[in-house]
Formats: sequence, C-alpha cells, structure tokens
Amino acid sequence: MKTALINGWILSLDDDFNEYNPGYIIIEDDIILDVGHLDDFKNDGIESIIDVNENIIIPGMINAHTHVGMIPFRSLGDDMKDRLRKLLFPLEENLSEELVRASTNYAMAEMLLAGITTFADMYYFENAIAEEVDKMGMRALLGETILNIPTCDGDDQPYYGLTYAKNYIPKWKNHPLIKPMLAPHAPNTNSKHILEEIKTVSKTNGVPIMMHVSEMDYEIDYFKKEYNLTPVEFLNAIGLLSNDFLAVHCIHLSQNDIKLLKKHDVNVIHCIDANMKSAKGIMPLKEVLEADITVGLGTDGPSSGNTLDLFTVMKTIAYAQKTYNKDRSIFPSREIFYLATRGGAKAIREDNHIGQLKANYQADIVVIERESVNMFPIFDPYSALVYSANSSNVKDVWVAGVQLVKNKQLVRRDFQTIRNNLDLEMNSFRKKVSELQNNK
Repeated sequence: MKTALINGWILSLDDDFNEYNPGYIIIEDDIILDVGHLDDFKNDGIESIIDVNENIIIPGMINAHTHVGMIPFRSLGDDMKDRLRKLLFPLEENLSEELVRASTNYAMAEMLLAGITTFADMYYFENAIAEEVDKMGMRALLGETILNIPTCDGDDQPYYGLTYAKNYIPKWKNHPLIKPMLAPHAPNTNSKHILEEIKTVSKTNGVPIMMHVSEMDYEIDYFKKEYNLTPVEFLNAIGLLSNDFLAVHCIHLSQNDIKLLKKHDVNVIHCIDANMKSAKGIMPLKEVLEADITVGLGTDGPSSGNTLDLFTVMKTIAYAQKTYNKDRSIFPSREIFYLATRGGAKAIREDNHIGQLKANYQADIVVIERESVNMFPIFDPYSALVYSANSSNVKDVWVAGVQLVKNKQLVRRDFQTIRNNLDLEMNSFRKKVSELQNNK
C-alpha cells in the first residue's frame, strides 16, 4: 500500500541536510519511496494521502541507551548517595518477569509518544522484553545484563547473563526489528576471563557489545590501583575494543582514552541527564566529536534520567555543554538534533536503513505539531526542536511504515490499560521497597 504524507516541513537529515518546505514523503509498506518538494508531488497509484498541515516531519529518534524494566524505580531514592549499590541492586534481586513486561510496555508507550522509534536496552528478562517489543512494533537493540552478582532471573548465578545470551541471541538474531547484543554491565563488575569470553561470543555470533564505561569514580580508582590503567586502557589491553563495541557514558575520558576509542572505531552513547543528576560529571563531548568518534544519545534508565524522551536530553546537552565549554556558539541545534537521530543510528550501527528520510530507507517517521503555544513562531526548525519542543508536541509516529501513534494517542494499545497493568504488578514491589527502606 502506498501512502503519502504531504504539506510538511521535512527535515531529511541526509548528507546535505536537505529541507523540503512544503514537502512530501511517499511510503510503501515499510520503505520510503520518495521525498521531495510538494511542487514535484505526483499522485501515482497512491492509496492514502495524509495532509500534515505544515507540521514538522523528522526521522524517528533513537534512544541509544536505556533500561526499560526500571520504570518501577522512577522517583525512588533520587537524591541518595551510592544509590546503585545501596538501593537498586538489592531491589533488582526481587524483580519478576511479569513486572518487567509491564514496565517495558509502559516505557515503550512513553518513548513512542515522545517520537522515539528505536531504543537500545540492557536489563534482565530480555527475552520477555523482546516479546513485548515485537508485539508493540518498535525497533530495538536488546541485551541481557552480565555482571558478577546473582541476578533476578539468574537462579543465583553470577554472570548468568552470558549463559542467557547464548540461547537468547539465536532466537532473535534474524528478527526484522529486533537485534540482540551482549551487555556486560561495566569493566569493574565483570572479570577479565568473562570479558574475554564475551568477546568470543560476540565475534562468533556477529552481535555488538554494549557496556557502561568510565562512568563511576570508584571504577576509575579501581583500575588505577589494580592495573595503573584507565578502564578504556584496560579494555584495550584485553582486546575488547572494536567496531562492535558501544561505550556508554564515557564521562571520565583521558586524551589517550579518546585516541583508543577512535583507533578501534568504538561508538559512544552520551547520557547527559543521568550523568548530571548523579553528579558524576560531564562527558568531554567536544573532544570526542573532534576526534571523529560517532556519538548517539541515551536517556539511561527511567530511574537515572527519569524521563524517556530525547527532547529533555537535547536541551540539557545544549545548556550543559555550552556552559562547560564557556562557548554559546558551540553545538548548534542542528548538530544536537543530528545526535538524536542519524547520530544514534550510526552509533548502534543501523545507519544504512534508519536515521534519515530518504528513498529506500525504513519508514520510521515522526510528525511534530506546530499548533501548541510553545511552537510559534519558528524561524529555525532545529532550534525549535532542541530549545522549544517537548514530547507533548509529538503528534504521529510510524515505525517500519506502521502507524503506532495517531493524534497523540497509541494506535495498537490503550495507554490507560498499560498503566493499570503496571500499577497492579507493582503491588509486591512496593512492599519490597518499604521493607528495604525500613531496614536502612
């Protein structure tokens, strides 16, 4: 079936950053057939024409790092020190598959309503997460967390995520929208032997590795004390850095770290909201991009960055990085928006078919309305998207040519039902939270 979206302000994100205003997009099934100026539009066998009324049309945004099973943790212990080890790890021991499924559906609803069409997730019960992603129709890169403590779905086995991955990867490897990956938690929460085994499994199965790297002060101190190396230098020494490696956070990078990331074609995921909220620091984004390293954006989990939308992340990058570098002209809005779309596609190595609005690419499309009070006037659409817009301005969303959001409402699912299901599944979780807080 051929469908045309007409009369939109199209931001293609192609090599020349072509804009078509007014413009049109023709899609057939899951593929974009043509993009151009409205004057050149020809109604040739098109069965459905949608007039978007001069609204902005963008490629689907890409949340390149999150933890969708962590919606139940949102607003929990936000201001406490060392929350990860004192609160999150103990609570995660009690997570159930049913709660993670309910959380995943809520997180996907939040992301779709914010114009995110693709996300990368590392958590637990990833097979269940993949099943829910399949039902929702989103695009995702998914990996089971691997770390040196027993996990909620691991039958009290440390490093259970690696055993899990060996069965999980073949099941999802050929899915059209879901791509499996390996997800070791961090360099300091995995042994050298396990990391070397992860490297072997990655190469054997042809799947990427995503890891939190150079995020924590105590991570930096550990590798300095034990090896007189940075975490990046350690990963390089054991041969883990490669073009299949996705390094998340990368707050505490040395100049040599940046050189090593570039040398091995490692891509970086910047999660600035979560990093600043936890007072961990600000990644040297200017230096990383100047080294020609690919960067995508992530919200991190809903307990770390609290919201699962990239409008918040883009705005924080603008404010924080301009202040950090004491340069108002640095990181113009078009460059930041690139990171949220095409940059994210490149970061997760899917840029050969998503991240742009051009012929033969996947029809992952988002319409941003301009009727709301915060969206007028618009001289520069990129500036409006980075500084003025928020998730409430997302009107319509297509993933692989299937409309999943229409007039700001989910198409395939009812949001209130999703919320009610999560609320029900959280009853036992709330009791665990109360017990843990009382014991502290």
